Amino acid sequence: MTTINSYLTFNGNCREAMTFYKECLGGQLTLQTVAESPVSDQMPEQMKECILHSMLTSGNITIMGSDMSPQTLIKGNAVSLMLNFSSEEETRKVYANLSKNGDASQPLEIMFWGALFGHLTDKFGNQWMFNYDANQNHTKN
Repeated sequence: MTTINSYLTFNGNCREAMTFYKECLGGQLTLQTVAESPVSDQMPEQMKECILHSMLTSGNITIMGSDMSPQTLIKGNAVSLMLNFSSEEETRKVYANLSKNGDASQPLEIMFWGALFGHLTDKFGNQWMFNYDANQNHTKN
């Protein structure tokens, strides 16, 4: 089965962001700095502590990230990370955690399609969507 995972690009604060996401979502976080990689000798000294690659895995969620951004990193609103939850309690907890110091643009509320839904931009400028549908089957395959 093919999967799709998010890969987030940061401008020097990847460690901080990925650590925050781990606090909010739980799971296992791995971080690799430029200094720990084979390309270390080819990079300027100020890049050595930057994150070359990171991965957070929590259940079915995989989020990867890096500080290896183009010269000008432009955060946009074309992509959101969609989280589908299996309980209202978990939805509300993660929403509260990820919205700290961010912009809770769409507070959690029951929508016309019957699901608890919300949207926010976290303190790192990343867009998140939350969905919990009590009528949906949430068993794992």
